[in-house]
Amino acid sequence: MASYDRRTGGSPRPPKAGDTWWYAAVAGEAADSFSTRVRTRTRRACLGAVLLLTLVYAGLVLTATGRRWGDAAVTGRRADTRIAVFLRDHPSLAGAATLSLVLACVLLVGLGVLRKRYALTGAAVGAVAVALAVAGLLQRYAPRPRPDAAGALAPSGFPSATATLAFGIAFALALVVPRRSRELVVGAATLWAVVLGAYSVAAGDHRPGDVIAAALLALAVQCGLIALLARRGKVRPGTRRGTTARGLPVTLPLALLAAGGLAAGFLLLGDTLGLPATAPYDPDELRLAHRCGQALAAGVGAAAGLALLVLVRHVDLAGGPASYRLGGPLIEDSGAPDQGELVGPFTENHDHEIS
Repeated sequence: MASYDRRTGGSPRPPKAGDTWWYAAVAGEAADSFSTRVRTRTRRACLGAVLLLTLVYAGLVLTATGRRWGDAAVTGRRADTRIAVFLRDHPSLAGAATLSLVLACVLLVGLGVLRKRYALTGAAVGAVAVALAVAGLLQRYAPRPRPDAAGALAPSGFPSATATLAFGIAFALALVVPRRSRELVVGAATLWAVVLGAYSVAAGDHRPGDVIAAALLALAVQCGLIALLARRGKVRPGTRRGTTARGLPVTLPLALLAAGGLAAGFLLLGDTLGLPATAPYDPDELRLAHRCGQALAAGVGAAAGLALLVLVRHVDLAGGPASYRLGGPLIEDSGAPDQGELVGPFTENHDHEIS
């Protein structure tokens, strides 16, 4: 039986994988067309995040100017007296950051188990583990210049494992939380991950580029996982009402942080890349480099969270593709279908025979 596409004026098209013969004939399009669109855009987002990660690595790790800027951003935390005094007066922040990571892991697994989404919980935990594994491989095997004889260049932790874990958990929550609360929960978790990344830079544990790379890596892995779920037909359209207003208290600050951080970071970047090749440095320039790095790291992290929310805004990740219901005289003649029953254009009424 030939399939016809209404969008091309009734011209025949070959059936595609996933078509049911009756749906292709009556509805005129592939049954998995929504899954195909989700898979296409998440796959492109994954490749885009990988490309940006490569550019960040090449610019901030492989070039002397990028390494010098990263060192200045870390050193500048001491020149910023407000941050130095705050961290000195609150030494318990390091333990609080570690505790928040543990609680976030428990929250991720606990939500999935409570909602009985065991497969999605396993996939979410697997995505976090993959992101951490890739971060460890990059830290160990990615080529990078050795420290010079004077030891001016500190060993680079590109990308940050702590930030990778934080952003990985924040993005993985999209798989286990109810769709109506996804923007609120994932947006709040992304803000937490941004704050955790800012703390690691302020404490001197990582450079801004390490946090930026962690956000991009977590986004790439999560988008790849969603593309895989879409390829296997595990996504379906979700309702378009009510979710935006519910998540607005979180997504609006996240959008402002992304726009403001990126704008301020790029404006300050031009003034901080011209640092001299050797010390001594001007404390004002070091302070400016630190603030520029913090702005860029916060902006990229917030933008990565927003990108994920936009990609899955109208996507229900809690199950397989939705069944299709058709109406008409044949359906009415056979009676109303039961809940969850798949209905086609032909019925079991034996008065309607097809020869």
